[in-house]
Amino acid sequence: MEFDFSWLLLGLPVAFALGWLASRLDLRQLRIENRNAPRAYFKGLNFLLNEQQDQAIDAFIEAVQNDPDTSELHFALGNLFRRRGEYDRAVRVHEHLLSRADLSQADRDRAQHALALDFLKAGLLDRAEDALRRLEGTAFENQARLALLAIYERSRDWRQAAEIARRLDGSDQASFGGRRAHYLCEEAAGHVSGGRDAQARELLEQAVATAPAAPRARIELATLLMRQGQAEDAWQHLRALVDASPISLPLFARSLVEAAQASGHDAQARELLLASYTQSPSLDLVEALILSGAALPESGGQASVATDWYAEHLRREPSLVAASRWLARERLESEQLHPQVQRALDHAAKPLMRYRCAACGFEAQRHFWQCPGCQAWDSYPARRVEEL
Repeated sequence: MEFDFSWLLLGLPVAFALGWLASRLDLRQLRIENRNAPRAYFKGLNFLLNEQQDQAIDAFIEAVQNDPDTSELHFALGNLFRRRGEYDRAVRVHEHLLSRADLSQADRDRAQHALALDFLKAGLLDRAEDALRRLEGTAFENQARLALLAIYERSRDWRQAAEIARRLDGSDQASFGGRRAHYLCEEAAGHVSGGRDAQARELLEQAVATAPAAPRARIELATLLMRQGQAEDAWQHLRALVDASPISLPLFARSLVEAAQASGHDAQARELLLASYTQSPSLDLVEALILSGAALPESGGQASVATDWYAEHLRREPSLVAASRWLARERLESEQLHPQVQRALDHAAKPLMRYRCAACGFEAQRHFWQCPGCQAWDSYPARRVEEL
């Protein structure tokens, strides 16, 4: 049977006509979608500008449903609400994103992270914790762990914080050994206040092993040992700390002298303090040297040790605090003016004896390991405000 080419000639125009009709239909549908999409966007924008956030969210949700590629609009809107403090609206946006079945895994993880930030900013720590824990194994894992660390620090759940810090130590983040030592010290402080010295000592020893160069663990352990009458062990810990962290010596100089005097290491303590003071003068070192009875070579005798040291410090450093304390042991020619001058100097010197956070500038009369203002760890230098 021969093929009739006339049918082919008749079929070509028909096929062309059908293709043309199909393309026109596709183009018409595309135009309809393009008209509908901008209309939804502008409708939502109009609601947003008129402070009608609920209607705006509904309009943007409609836009996203019509065009799945507009998930970025949801993220932008959610972040906008969070920055404005409208956390309930931010939660609605991100929960809607998570409810979408067509969302990619990357965008789903991103929405989960955004939802966790919404709860965190709103102060819903339990819901934030649950949302953050769902980010394990995702690209947001380390960010979630850092947020969890902040939650556990705020709630003073030191064991959970230590576990998260241990996981962060195993990642490519910075070392968290010092932070873990702080958590152990915080736990130990709770045991000390409850009279459980044995448990406190065990935790402090763990802290020393975790961060041997961190001053807090050794200082607090030495304090506990001194209270238990173990001056030799306290001396050994503080002596080791002089080598491990010489910059922190002003914080424990007095404790070093007390441990040395109780364990028979007076001469060695004086040598350490003198060497440190020669390299880096500090008023706290001066006080410790006076307590230890270390006299200057040109000193006129033990009765003038304090006066000599304050005068020596004034020769090295322009210190108003040292001047005030030197003057308290001297006598002016006019005895009538001495109390008023002394009171004025003491008043002016008092703020200079504070410690200042290097992160936020918060000042305090005593040294803090964690700033009460910005919650930063180890942000207080070992020196007073006058010496910064």
